[in-house]
Amino acid sequence: MNPLRTLILAAAGNDTVRRVVATAPVSRDVVRRFVAGEKITDAIDATSELVGRHSLRVTLDYLGEDTTDRATAERTVRAYLELLDQLHDVGLAADAEVSVKLSAVGLALSETSALDNASRICAAAEQAATTVTVDMEDHTTTDATLRVLAELRRHWPTVGTVLQAYLRRTLDDCRELADTRVRLCKGAYAEPASVTYVDPHEVDLNYVRCANVLLAGSGYPMFATHDPRLIEIIGERARWYDKAVEDFEFQMLYGVRTGEQLHLAAEGHVVRVYVPFGEQWYGYLMRRLAERPANVAFFLRSLVGRS
Repeated sequence: MNPLRTLILAAAGNDTVRRVVATAPVSRDVVRRFVAGEKITDAIDATSELVGRHSLRVTLDYLGEDTTDRATAERTVRAYLELLDQLHDVGLAADAEVSVKLSAVGLALSETSALDNASRICAAAEQAATTVTVDMEDHTTTDATLRVLAELRRHWPTVGTVLQAYLRRTLDDCRELADTRVRLCKGAYAEPASVTYVDPHEVDLNYVRCANVLLAGSGYPMFATHDPRLIEIIGERARWYDKAVEDFEFQMLYGVRTGEQLHLAAEGHVVRVYVPFGEQWYGYLMRRLAERPANVAFFLRSLVGRS
């Protein structure tokens, strides 16, 4: 693993670093490059801008994970229910869905708790005329996440999930899920070499192998990447599999490669922006920096000054 990436991921769990970042005078401005804000109204405003002004689509993530008590899980569920109500009320539900981490809604308590709470969110999404994507987390939760996903899809077959190309198992998972809605990403958690491809080139190769499987299927693949080469390859493979532009989509993170997002949309591609919001932004920010260490220079410059 890249030493800088290792350092950043270690910082994600360091309370001292978290306090420094959270209290630095310009941190809030820096964080807002990658996080829409802390409140639901912030998320709605960001969504309205992306959809209305830029003709992009959105998936919204209320930040939080590794919940170990029922009260916190309940607050997370209620936040999603309110968010979905507001998306419907302002007419944005057709272009905006939500992404949910099962660990945020009780997976550490039990799979039953996570399923019950995720079901409430899926039901609200159905009422709002949109859908849900179940985020994938570290490899120890993959099997449990897929079990919960299978149960959710009994009632809501359009629920999506995420597969991570750096995991060695993912090609097989793609084969199992190629007829469903799947977001393929590289992966951003610190994982042991026993379950992941460590070499970035191997991760890219596996991403392409997985993309081929998903494009060959009858589902709806969602390709989460900022890598220009992978975007080019996916476009070529989609044409080879005779996929129309509406048969798949590209996904990118809020605040990352915004020019490319607009460029792809202008070419007719479906482009969805992953928009996180909420008070629990620190762990998310650290993973984004680890995923793309080039962002570190921007962040550090901003902490030192506005130049």
